[in-house]
Amino acid sequence: MKTTLERGAGLLLPIYSLPSPYGIGTLGKSAYDFINFLVKAGQKYWQVLPVGPTSYGDSPYQSFSSFAGNPYFIDLDMLCDEGLLNKQDLDQIYWGYTPEYVDYDVIYKERYPILKKAFLASNHKDTKDYLKFCDDNKFWLEDYALFMAVKGHNEGADWLKWPEDIRTRQVKALNHYRELLKEDIDFWMFLQFKFFEQWEKLREYAKEKGILLIGDMPIYAALDSADVWVYHKFFQLDKDLVPKAVAGVPPDAFSEDGQLWGNPLYDWMALEEDDFSWWRKRIACAAALYDAVRIDHFIGVVRYFAVPYGEETAKNGKFFWGPGKKLIKALKEEVGDTKIIAEDLGVMIDEVKELKDSEGLPGMKIIEFAFDGGNDNDHLPVNYEQNCIVYGGTHDNETLQGYFSRRQDWPKQYVMEYMGLNEEQYKDIVPYIFRLAYSSVASVAIFQVQDVLGLGNEARTNEPSTSGNNWKWRLTEGRLTEHHSGWLNRLTWLFNRQ
Repeated sequence: MKTTLERGAGLLLPIYSLPSPYGIGTLGKSAYDFINFLVKAGQKYWQVLPVGPTSYGDSPYQSFSSFAGNPYFIDLDMLCDEGLLNKQDLDQIYWGYTPEYVDYDVIYKERYPILKKAFLASNHKDTKDYLKFCDDNKFWLEDYALFMAVKGHNEGADWLKWPEDIRTRQVKALNHYRELLKEDIDFWMFLQFKFFEQWEKLREYAKEKGILLIGDMPIYAALDSADVWVYHKFFQLDKDLVPKAVAGVPPDAFSEDGQLWGNPLYDWMALEEDDFSWWRKRIACAAALYDAVRIDHFIGVVRYFAVPYGEETAKNGKFFWGPGKKLIKALKEEVGDTKIIAEDLGVMIDEVKELKDSEGLPGMKIIEFAFDGGNDNDHLPVNYEQNCIVYGGTHDNETLQGYFSRRQDWPKQYVMEYMGLNEEQYKDIVPYIFRLAYSSVASVAIFQVQDVLGLGNEARTNEPSTSGNNWKWRLTEGRLTEHHSGWLNRLTWLFNRQ
C-alpha cells in the first residue's frame, strides 16, 4: 500500500531551537507560537529532530532511551502555572551566555534541580492520569527510570561500567536498587509523565490548526541506553555484553575514514524470532507522537555496515544484509494512520529502491546534492517522482546560504544555467532555491528555519564527524516576522501547496 503525503510544505525546527528564556526550547508558549506562524505561512508540516533524552555529546541521535522524552523540553512556565514552581526562582538562574545557542553544560547543571523541586511539590502519584500513563507505558517506563536512577547512583557512568550484578540485571540486584533508589525512580517517571502530558497538548493544538508533525526515528539505539541494557539479547554483544561490532558508514568522498557512529548493531535473527516485538513497540510509540515518522538511515534496514568494536575509524568495516521487507511489513502493521518516510540518503543500491518502491514509502531529495554529477542526478528536480519529500538541506548539511556561497566554477555555472540566474541573482540564491523546490512535483517541500532567515553556516545544526558545536542553534524571539510568513504563504499559493 502506497504511503502518500498530501501536497504541501513545511519547516524543520528542532524543539531545542525554539525561543525560551530558560536556555533551551521547550513544549511551551513558543512551540504554540511557532505553530501559529506555520499557519500564517501556509505550511502544513512541522518536522522535528528526535525528542529523546540526550546523552554525552548532546546529539538527539544518541539517546538514553528509544521511548522516553527529553526532560529538557518540559516547559517550566507551565509547571509554574500548575503551582509546582515559583517564577522568581527561575528568573534567578543563569541559563546560558546567549539566547542564540544552547549551553548544554549549564542546562545539565541547572535543569534537573529545578525539575526536582517541581517533582517534590507535585501530588501526581495517585491521580488517574498518572496511573493510566504508567500502565500505558509499562513496556519501557519503569526500566528507563531504573536505568537513569542507577546511572545517577554511579555518577553517570555507562552501564557497562556498573557493578556486575546490576550490569547483568540479576534479580536480586534489580530488587535491591528498586528499593534503594525508589524516590529517584519516581522522579524519572514523573519527568516522563510531564513531558508526554505537555506533548499531547501541543499535538492536539497542532491538529486543531491543521499542522501535521513529522518525527525522526534514529535507526540505532545508543550503547549507553536502557534499550541495550534491558534488551541486550536483541543486539550483537559478546558474553560480557560488550559489542562485537558497531554501526557506521564506509569512507566516501566526504570522509576518508568513513563515519564511526559507535551504536551496537541489532541481532536481526533474534529480533525476527521474536516477531520484531521491540521494533513494533518502538514504532507504535512514535506513531502516538507524530503524524509521519522518518526512519533515519533507512538504507541500514536493507544492508548495514559493521565495524569491529574498538576500531578508531570505519575503514575496516563490512556490509551485511538486514531484514528488509520483513521489518517494514511488521512496522506498517503497527502505525495506524501515521505515515512512514524512508531516509534513503547515502550510497543507494537496487535492493533499497526496490523495498521503498514496493512498500510505497516516500523517499528524500536534497537540493544541495542536485548539482553534483550530470542531468540524471536523482536529486535534480527534473527527475523527481511525486511520492517524495524535497529538502533544501537536512540537519546534517550546510545552510543554503553557506553551501551555495562556496560553490565556484562548474557547480556554480550549472546552478545558474539550470535555474536561469545571472551573477547578481546568484548572490541572493536562497529564495530561488525555495521556488525550485516548491514548484517541483515532490509532494512535500521542507526547509530549515535557518534557510527561511537566509543564515550562513554559523547557524548550522550539525556537522557530521565533529563534536562540540552541534545541536546548539536557536531561533530567537521575534526573528520570524510577517515578512517571512507572507513570503512563504505566497509561495505555497503559487505552487499549490496550501
